[in-house]
Amino acid sequence: MSDKGNDRVEDCVLISRAAHVVGRTGLAMSGTMCGTFVAAQLGRASAELFDSVGFIMSMILIGTAGFYLGIDIPQPPANGLAGHPKPDLIALFGAMGTFLAAVAALVSVYALVLDEILERFWEFVVGSWWMLGVAMQIGAGVTGRLRLALKAAVR
Repeated sequence: MSDKGNDRVEDCVLISRAAHVVGRTGLAMSGTMCGTFVAAQLGRASAELFDSVGFIMSMILIGTAGFYLGIDIPQPPANGLAGHPKPDLIALFGAMGTFLAAVAALVSVYALVLDEILERFWEFVVGSWWMLGVAMQIGAGVTGRLRLALKAAVR
């Protein structure tokens, strides 16, 4: 009788893990698309650096990693005073990175779809927002996972 109960629990855990992987893969694909749009917009800047295959691939791969790692940051256990949890600055850092990267992608899509030519200053701003945003996502995602692993190792 207890074997059936264990099988159900294992099935639920397996389904939850599969859902998590599918969700994370979808987020990674969103980052890939955003990176593609930003790279395409910057490629229109008529600068050799932005027109290379290596640059385009790095923008795409960085977007994939940033959205995979930075959107779902493991939460630390609540250990604030008097039942009030401490603010999670790592999650805030990741959220700010997601916002910056998404704004850069939105501006890029707007300019591409409506065939707008951004001034060089704004192209630099969009590229900077993208790079800063995905760097913040990756940093927050890695830091959150390391923090969780260290807490688990201490137990």
